[in-house]
Amino acid sequence: MSDPVDAVSHATGLAPPPTHVAVIMDGNGRWAKARGLPRVAGHRRGADAVRATIEAAIDQGVRHLTLFGFSSENWKRPVEEVSDLMGLLRHYLRAELADLHRNGVRLRIVGERTRLAADIIGLIANAEETTQRNVRLELTIALSYGGRADIVQAARRLAADVAAGRLAVDDIDEARFGGALWTHGTPDPDLLIRTSGEKRISNFLLWQCAYAEFVFVDTLWPDFGKREFADAIAEFRRRERRYGTAAG
Repeated sequence: MSDPVDAVSHATGLAPPPTHVAVIMDGNGRWAKARGLPRVAGHRRGADAVRATIEAAIDQGVRHLTLFGFSSENWKRPVEEVSDLMGLLRHYLRAELADLHRNGVRLRIVGERTRLAADIIGLIANAEETTQRNVRLELTIALSYGGRADIVQAARRLAADVAAGRLAVDDIDEARFGGALWTHGTPDPDLLIRTSGEKRISNFLLWQCAYAEFVFVDTLWPDFGKREFADAIAEFRRRERRYGTAAG
């Protein structure tokens, strides 16, 4: 039996929807500032956009969704803002877990966990264990994450294996290197969306986005919803992906 999505794609001449969408959620602070509110208000409203984006991804047939929740560089923000963000993270992991599980979403966290508080690490472990058998959507949240740090830790891991005699240098190829990244086991993103009008990837999934299509939207993250997500998917489906080969 053919896949309905493939059938529609063939009939319309459009590419199928992306398997994996990554999102840089940008603009919370500007959204709050424009309304005379503290930055944390933007972050709180941004949590609603996360919920809407998860629902939109499921509606669009996306199987993997990765959200840039907190970067390695975000630790340099004012202490009060970091504390507010960690508080929102705790709330999210507690309040949203039941809904994620009920909707068949598997939650995965990638990044430098050792920099997170012990109770947050425990909440993450519980959420991952609770949802590990869900298959409707894999939701990956990058926390305390940096693309360069990801590449460095992968290189160190492989170097340690070589030094210990578990791995030959000549056996290191792109597939093995990718398997040493924090995101191992998840396919590379087909589409990267960034909100707020900024046009850069800010040290996010540097290795993994080698052949991703980029869609930059002006909408600030707290205002991003199902319609904006669907528009980005539609833009992706109109493009021809050639992976470095000549145009047809």
